[in-house]
Amino acid sequence: MLRRLVICLLLLALPARAASLRVASWNLDWLTLRPAGDPALPADVRPRDKADFARLAAYAARLDADVVALQGVDSRAAAARVFPPARYRIVLTHDRVALRVGFALRRGLRFTRNPDLRALAPAQSWLRSGADITLHLAGGMRLRLLAVHLKAGCAFSPLRGSRRACRILARQLPPLLAWERARAAHDTPFLILGDFNRRFDPRHGRPDGMWRRLAAAAPVIRAGRGFASPCWGGAYFVDQIVLGDAARRWLRPGSLRVLVYAERGRAWQRRLSSHCPVSVQLSPTR
Repeated sequence: MLRRLVICLLLLALPARAASLRVASWNLDWLTLRPAGDPALPADVRPRDKADFARLAAYAARLDADVVALQGVDSRAAAARVFPPARYRIVLTHDRVALRVGFALRRGLRFTRNPDLRALAPAQSWLRSGADITLHLAGGMRLRLLAVHLKAGCAFSPLRGSRRACRILARQLPPLLAWERARAAHDTPFLILGDFNRRFDPRHGRPDGMWRRLAAAAPVIRAGRGFASPCWGGAYFVDQIVLGDAARRWLRPGSLRVLVYAERGRAWQRRLSSHCPVSVQLSPTR
């Protein structure tokens, strides 16, 4: 039985200290400036209006994270409506799709952008590459981060089953495992975070096969283990924060938070997002 994560709206906090880092993941669910009817958008996507962007920006300010892994973002201009350029720098993958992955990074943080993990998005597909950066922390420490938005439609089913979505998700797993192993081989603290579109907690007493393989490739933990998300009434986590190598020790116990929207009802899911921001606090130490 999953424990219910206590609903907590994050209050505005003091600026992060050098020894403390709040890292979050947020699928903004078709955040775009394109008009309704644009051929790049599904017919049922409702672009946000000015008031919707203002609400999302207010939630981003309340989240007050140092680094936010972004999914479902069409452009830097759209992301800047939520994360003001005066406070955040935006980096997105180079994919030519309307659902891109990237990061919002608080200004003042030093980072290096690494090549996108293109193997997650084969050519001529609507899949998304992984966004890969290295944070340069105080004392010469480094933290590697990979933001992902994996194939939807295979939350529980076996990866080797008959469902097409599961077969596609299974093909995305080897590049993730290779990325993990490369970090572990060099003793590099790392995070993989984003919308995995996969529920890793055991179901009917059986552990998830995808999580077993991720955990076998490198020493990792995940922040949401054993919890249900309170987002829109409660569900298993699909927005995961996986911590590897020394980053496992950096996770501050009890720091997992879900920023739950005050608005209620299905219409608000379309105006805000069907996903809530998920965050943890890190205390990097040698």
